Amino acid sequence: MALKSTIMKAQLSLSDMDRHVYQDFNLTLAQHPSETEQRLMIRLLAYALNACDGLEFTKGLSADDEPELWHKNYSEEIELWVELGLPDEKRVKKACNKSKQVVLYTYGENNQAIWWQKHQPKLHEFKNLSIFSLDFAATQALAALVDRNISLTITIQDGDVWMSSDSVNIEIKPVQLM
Repeated sequence: MALKSTIMKAQLSLSDMDRHVYQDFNLTLAQHPSETEQRLMIRLLAYALNACDGLEFTKGLSADDEPELWHKNYSEEIELWVELGLPDEKRVKKACNKSKQVVLYTYGENNQAIWWQKHQPKLHEFKNLSIFSLDFAATQALAALVDRNISLTITIQDGDVWMSSDSVNIEIKPVQLM
């Protein structure tokens, strides 16, 4: 018998001073049975960093041909493709060919630098690709914010992100690799 996804509700109060986005979001996320709490929270972080009208979560881990988040225009063309993790070059190339803009957030313990060193020369040919590295300890701390009903205040200023609940405050400094 297949395990079912866990449905999470998230209320985000976003103040993105870098992009002048000040908005509240009520989101519903499905946590795949194999998805860690850390990865779930990185999806929420990616949502906040790219928040715009029409940005939506996809099937994620349940679909090989979709990113974690995307924004499609009225013609169903993909404007923004948001990817997480350490994908192979083939997946990044596919994303860059299908979308006007691709943003990749890498995370993981001790393997981001190895991945970057291996893929950096080939990834520089994609002009519509941005890559950000997320510190492992900071993203691991995000798991403490997980709840079936998540309520977060997210502040973004000068590229730094503060995610806060009633009891936990976490600072994340995404490092732009490309």
